[in-house]
Amino acid sequence: METAWHPVALSGDLETATSSGIRLLGRELVVWRDDKGGAHVWEDRCPHRGMRLSFGFVRGDHIACLYHGWEYDTGGQCQYIPAHPKLEVPETIKVKTYATEEQDRLIWTRLAEGADPADIPAIGPATPVKTVYAAVDMQAAIATLGKTTEIGGDCYKTNVNGLDIVIAGQRIQPGRVALHVLISGEAGPVDQTKVARWAEGLRFALEDARLADAMVEFA
Repeated sequence: METAWHPVALSGDLETATSSGIRLLGRELVVWRDDKGGAHVWEDRCPHRGMRLSFGFVRGDHIACLYHGWEYDTGGQCQYIPAHPKLEVPETIKVKTYATEEQDRLIWTRLAEGADPADIPAIGPATPVKTVYAAVDMQAAIATLGKTTEIGGDCYKTNVNGLDIVIAGQRIQPGRVALHVLISGEAGPVDQTKVARWAEGLRFALEDARLADAMVEFA
């Protein structure tokens, strides 16, 4: 699974100059966006004392650790240590970074080296709705959706009351997933609201087998 591209966030959920802690295949990662709009996925750990970088703050094209303010550029290299402002920081002080791409209103990453963006599943133009988290494995999640068409990886299309829905799956850890829900093509606020309600019903269905055959449908 590390050689595949994985969706880790809806693009619209990550604002400029913000960061968020996520998990993928059991790894703790930080996804952050610099002041120019670029998205980055890194190991969520400052090399200094192990503090989560997702607790820190973004300054321009740097992300800074909350603990001692060490700043890292978009390549993961430490560039500034506040306690030693004149120090030429050694190149060995660097955060583990992962290939990151934005495509089809999603942020994607690949944990293995040699990433080729051409391998990202082609979802096509879509309208993001919301992300649903559930304590199930990916196979159970897809089974609960019923009839689906596989796009590639953990991405699927289904139809709900005449609307084509894209489900982009993120394997957080064994027994836990995030499902990024989008509507194929451009959709207005009415359809977005309907699908958001359906997604909430899906979340309950995923976590309670008794509801799997009685998902909340929108009117």
